[in-house]
Amino acid sequence: MSRSRVFAVAAACTTVAAASVLVATGSASAGTISGTLYRDPNTAVARWLEANPGDSRATVIRDRVASQPATRWLSNFNISTVGAEVATYIGAANAAGQIPALTVYGITNRDCGGASSGGAPDLNQYQTWIGNIARNLGDRTVVLNLEPDSIALLTCLNSSEIAARNQALRTATQTLKAGNPNAKVYLDGGHSAWNSAGEQASRLAAAGIAAADGFYTNASNFQPTSAESAYGRSIIAALNGQGVSGKRQVIDTSRNGGASGDWCGDDNTDRRIGQYPTVNTGDANIDAYLWIKPPGEADGCRYAAGSFQPDLAYSLASSATNPPSPSPTSSSPSSSPSSSPSSSPSSSPSLPVGACGATLRAASTWNGGYQGEVKVQAGSGTPAGWTVSWTLPAGSVVSQVWNGTLTSSGSTVSVRNVSWNGNLPADGSATFGFIASGTPGTPALTCTSP
Repeated sequence: MSRSRVFAVAAACTTVAAASVLVATGSASAGTISGTLYRDPNTAVARWLEANPGDSRATVIRDRVASQPATRWLSNFNISTVGAEVATYIGAANAAGQIPALTVYGITNRDCGGASSGGAPDLNQYQTWIGNIARNLGDRTVVLNLEPDSIALLTCLNSSEIAARNQALRTATQTLKAGNPNAKVYLDGGHSAWNSAGEQASRLAAAGIAAADGFYTNASNFQPTSAESAYGRSIIAALNGQGVSGKRQVIDTSRNGGASGDWCGDDNTDRRIGQYPTVNTGDANIDAYLWIKPPGEADGCRYAAGSFQPDLAYSLASSATNPPSPSPTSSSPSSSPSSSPSSSPSSSPSLPVGACGATLRAASTWNGGYQGEVKVQAGSGTPAGWTVSWTLPAGSVVSQVWNGTLTSSGSTVSVRNVSWNGNLPADGSATFGFIASGTPGTPALTCTSP
């Protein structure tokens, strides 16, 4: 069966130093979303990189996988904790002035009892779970991919069960949109090698796409973007013919840069990551290219579904090009108005032998906070690592750091290298980022290398 097997493991909310840097996408040239997608620093790939800095695959995985925003999956069905999980994730993305993307995966009898089985024990409890998600979505733009396989995969359901699922999806869509009117909700569109466009459109209409923003395709699958965009146009045309207009597509490009074929990627070394995530699609029918399935997380054939496997991540990324360089600024229209980022670094150190220097710029600002980026520049090298310290402006508090380890004492903060970026060669450099409240100011940075 050529379906989109997905997974049932949610990322833990732990403080980890994530790899590489955010890639800004700028304003969208098409579709209905503009801004920069949020890269969660608390992911399975980030934890693997932190634990395995010397692995020969680490550089490729860091630069081409961990550097990119992938969706956060809500797949552990727990009514009492999902609200806090969502609030934490949405809050971090909003603090960064960026767009969070969630994949909601908890419907009753999900995956028809396959490798990713689980979800709510019944549809009443499912709606309670959805309600707890909806109440914590904030009021800014958030992308929600609702229930992979729930519409394209119906073979295990009888007619009354299909009707009940359709009603559950209609109610879930309406609940999520009511919780945050700026939420973008997309329903399961299968993929181009599965159901016909006409059949999928009819299923989407029955499941309440009229209340949603559109549909996503290719979730956890491998069909090329060209095939998916053509399939999406056919679905949109079929929906228009049924009186459902104004719907747009999201395409999962996390694994569609190589061979297509069957649904499982655990044993296939001909898969490749596809286009890097962006809302700048250049196609009026397509709101985003997302990495719905985080590259390197297994399908459930050779490995446990959802487990991170570095050999899979490396195979997907090893022949890919590096992502585009980050833009100098990033902001989202869903955040508060931004001030202009710093046009020059806060210091321009002259480096004596054996020392290091650091420069700070505000990569993005919004009312009440900012994202800082610090470049650490080595003199003759930092074999014992480096530490950057500075005094925060009044009212500023650092809440999150990536590519470094934070310690604070009053208004003084210090960020030390993590395991993989401390030993810099002569004239080498490293970059770390952080989220802080308040305003950036122009603090003097001190860099030391013991």
